[in-house]
Amino acid sequence: MTTQAQATQQELPGKPTAASRTTLSHIMTGNDTNLLGTVHGGVIMKLVDDAAGAVAGRHSGGPAVTASMDEMVFLEPVRVGDLVHVKAQVNWTGRSSMEVGVRVLAERWNESTPATQVASAYLVFTAVDENGRPRPVPPVVPETERDERRRQEAQIRRTHRLARRRAIKELRDRRAAEGMTED
Repeated sequence: MTTQAQATQQELPGKPTAASRTTLSHIMTGNDTNLLGTVHGGVIMKLVDDAAGAVAGRHSGGPAVTASMDEMVFLEPVRVGDLVHVKAQVNWTGRSSMEVGVRVLAERWNESTPATQVASAYLVFTAVDENGRPRPVPPVVPETERDERRRQEAQIRRTHRLARRRAIKELRDRRAAEGMTED
């Protein structure tokens, strides 16, 4: 990152967690089902990416692209007729990247029972400029103890992502040096 870009990021005022938090709600129909008759995981993943993208764009003040999705966990099946709520917020920010945490809840459209958590995921977004290059993002300012815990956990996940990436690169470099090529 250039000195000018570093100075720009340091000058960006922080944004509170609530400033970009959002909920996307969608009712599941027969068009959303898989071969088992429940909602296809890919439909839920798209909703997760849509909500997380909206949050990343709001927080960064412009376009942001999905860099990775971590730990997408499906806890319960989603059925046709479920009203799905996808709740997303920025947990952590770096220079140009943000981790967005997402919780997916479902409730029957015609019942007044509490919603059940059916999935969760963590996504990393990179804010980009008009040329598609990374641009600085404002720091996230945790507002509650829960927000601070999420920020700390996000930092741990980031450390693990970077270590995994390094280990894979080192393995590939070592294999290439030994003359072992990939198909």
